[in-house]
Amino acid sequence: MTKDQILNIFIETDALLEGHFQLTSGLHSRQYFQCAKALQYPRNMEALCNMIAARFKDSNVDVVISPAIGGIIVGQEVGRQLGVRTMFAERKDGSLQLRRGFEIQKNENILVCEDVTTTGGSAKEVIDIVESRGGKVVGVGTIIDRSGGKVNFPNFYATLAVDVITYQPLECPLCANGVPIDKPGSRGNK
Repeated sequence: MTKDQILNIFIETDALLEGHFQLTSGLHSRQYFQCAKALQYPRNMEALCNMIAARFKDSNVDVVISPAIGGIIVGQEVGRQLGVRTMFAERKDGSLQLRRGFEIQKNENILVCEDVTTTGGSAKEVIDIVESRGGKVVGVGTIIDRSGGKVNFPNFYATLAVDVITYQPLECPLCANGVPIDKPGSRGNK
């Protein structure tokens, strides 16, 4: 799929939001990619996740792991397409943790999958979990990379890379102008 075709999926499903948003990273932005709205349609989920699965099909992936919540459906579908186990890390006491009996075996090849990457913080937390258990991260795949190329993971792949302007909260012109803020992410929802 082309960049325009992927962007059209988000536009057609009202998954590219305009306004004033606090991102999961804490940064503020005028735009928000609500992947869940685009991926609620199986044909979109299958097509976008197929791009990630195809990119990593020769990486000998044993397990796909994702950060909860947004990354779960991406990881599940990529894992299904690769025919491998899938798991997720979830927040407890402010940090991502592997729970629910999920285990990573030493030297397993692990693919980290995410829905939207801005600073890479959640993916980095998952990478730390994998490495602390002796797993080997073979890559990071995401639907949207909104970092403007600032995220730097080995073997990083995004179906769509966009350069969306973000602001530190104290430097946000939308805040300065009194524009109400929305917090649609998985942390700090309204």
